[in-house]
Amino acid sequence: MKVAHRVQSMPAYVFAKLESRLRELTSQGRDIIRLDIGSPDLPPPDWITEAMYRSAQDPSHHGYGGYYGIPELRKAMATYYERRFGVRLDPNREVVPLIGSKEGIANVALAFVDPGDVVLVPDPGYPTYSTGTLLAGGVPYPVPLVAENRFLPDLDSIPPDVARSAKILWLGYPNNPTGAVAPLEFFERVVAFARRYDLLVCHDNPYCDITFDGYRAPSFLQVPGAMEVGLEFNSLSKTYNMAGWRVGMAVGNATAVEALARTKTNIDSGIFRPIQDAAVLALTGDQSWLEQRNAIYAERRDLILAALSEVGLRANKPVASLYVWAETPPGYTSADFASLLLEEAGISVTPGTAFGSKGEGYLRISLGMSTARVREAMDRLRKLTF
Repeated sequence: MKVAHRVQSMPAYVFAKLESRLRELTSQGRDIIRLDIGSPDLPPPDWITEAMYRSAQDPSHHGYGGYYGIPELRKAMATYYERRFGVRLDPNREVVPLIGSKEGIANVALAFVDPGDVVLVPDPGYPTYSTGTLLAGGVPYPVPLVAENRFLPDLDSIPPDVARSAKILWLGYPNNPTGAVAPLEFFERVVAFARRYDLLVCHDNPYCDITFDGYRAPSFLQVPGAMEVGLEFNSLSKTYNMAGWRVGMAVGNATAVEALARTKTNIDSGIFRPIQDAAVLALTGDQSWLEQRNAIYAERRDLILAALSEVGLRANKPVASLYVWAETPPGYTSADFASLLLEEAGISVTPGTAFGSKGEGYLRISLGMSTARVREAMDRLRKLTF
């Protein structure tokens, strides 16, 4: 048999590849503390889980969940955007539920990218921006995110001929992997750039409710004109500790929503109905518990930053996201230092190059592990010689 060229040329997903090595070490009796993957370790509140359980008791809720999601879910997503960002959405035209935002991020390329089309992707950036492009036959064009520019893309540095040939501009703030945030003034420049070059702006916003120190993350769609050029991806995975449930949303421009919906309804059959019912309650119910949850993440962030400082490693203090973006020590590549931490200290982190070439010199450290285990990992780091 012959595997498709698009698969042959596609790199293995970084975390799937990492799993193999972690299984080997675990089978040898090694105790590995995983600070690599951005999956919340805490569960959602009981009342969300109980809502799914109650729904699952209904015999009629075990069929297909609906190609466009139940009306109550689309309405709840629109309600969330109006309450959280002041953005009004038509639940029937400007909202489409997703089986986790990753699915929509991959499928939107199939909806908009023809073979040979350019897609502007941040470097470093979430790998699915590029892999979705490759699956559609497109060409990812890396747009550097560097510390000197606060990890924001320099739109003026993109050659005009490249911008004219591009279909999509990918962004994501609060940022994965750097933890950087973007002001509304930057989004205003993005809207003008998209209009100039007839681009679809895809903004990935799953970390908007993981914030610290009084910071409140915006939505790209808050900016005047963004609805004309933009599609925002969001997820219950991070906000509501529901990563394994696989429920997210794409909202914004009605034409973009319809194109994505047409694509994905030919690929999947919707979200399990009890998960949709629980998601409705999560989005519309009591939100006060998020403050306490974020305080737990902030404590872990501070433990990591303190330890990094003690061993001479630099990192900016993030005010949002689930990550600390730390510089590697002199003389080490990202991969080499990540390997040292894993093999010698049993600490699994993600080398920055997993997110693109501009990630060289950095490590991404996740806050998604229990506070006790984070503290233990930092104690191991302090004892490591490098």
